[in-house]
Amino acid sequence: MNHIVDDLKARYILIDKTVTALENKIRLMPEGRISIKRTKSGIYYIYHNGKIEEYLGKSNSKLVEQLIQKNYLEKTLKAALSEKAALEKVIKLYPSIVVENIYDELPAERRKSVKPLVPGNDQFVKDWLETPYHHKPFKDNAPFFLTMRGEQVRSKSEVIIADRLWSKGIPYKYECPLKIGKKIIHPDFSILRLSDRKTVYLEHCGRMDDSGYVKDMVSRVDLYSSAGIIQGDKLFFTFETSDIPLDIRLLDEIIEKHFR
Repeated sequence: MNHIVDDLKARYILIDKTVTALENKIRLMPEGRISIKRTKSGIYYIYHNGKIEEYLGKSNSKLVEQLIQKNYLEKTLKAALSEKAALEKVIKLYPSIVVENIYDELPAERRKSVKPLVPGNDQFVKDWLETPYHHKPFKDNAPFFLTMRGEQVRSKSEVIIADRLWSKGIPYKYECPLKIGKKIIHPDFSILRLSDRKTVYLEHCGRMDDSGYVKDMVSRVDLYSSAGIIQGDKLFFTFETSDIPLDIRLLDEIIEKHFR
């Protein structure tokens, strides 16, 4: 489960950069602070700087805006510093071995006699992959292409996607049926994301210059959404047209950011 620590470290780096940016911005803001007084006759802005206290009129609207912005930045900085301190503690204290690791780290002779309460990742992947399913059948004489695993897929781009997933150790199933309401669809790739042990889906949209195909894809996305399978969360896409091939760099980015 090292991905948890990796995610925490990534968040720490982001918050650390945010702290630096906020401190730099606050340093450039005017001295003092603003308080706001509401009365029946209107709203008044009061400037405070040490012992100085004065009401600011319309001619000082820019200073008012700057000091209100400064107050927001200071509150944001306080929250960022608090989160940064918490992340430092969590990263330091987070154990190197978590419950999912225990079974996988047992010697083979012990694993034979153990029924894991919390399956390790290796066992979880094995069980997920070995759950039988019937993928969408190929029509007679329909062209097909073979992946590194020796499975049949429908396009050269799907070969690239399948082989990319396989080589990067991402568990996947090709055209595994998914029931949504009364309909059964076959996502191009059902992917086991080990970070949360959820199944997510990758659809390769390979004929984006075909208006009928695009219309069908829009309906398919709506169907996914009706089941709570939302783009960017559990649903991802790759695209190509007859003139624009699959972007492998984008595919790799999706895999690294969303499928681990």
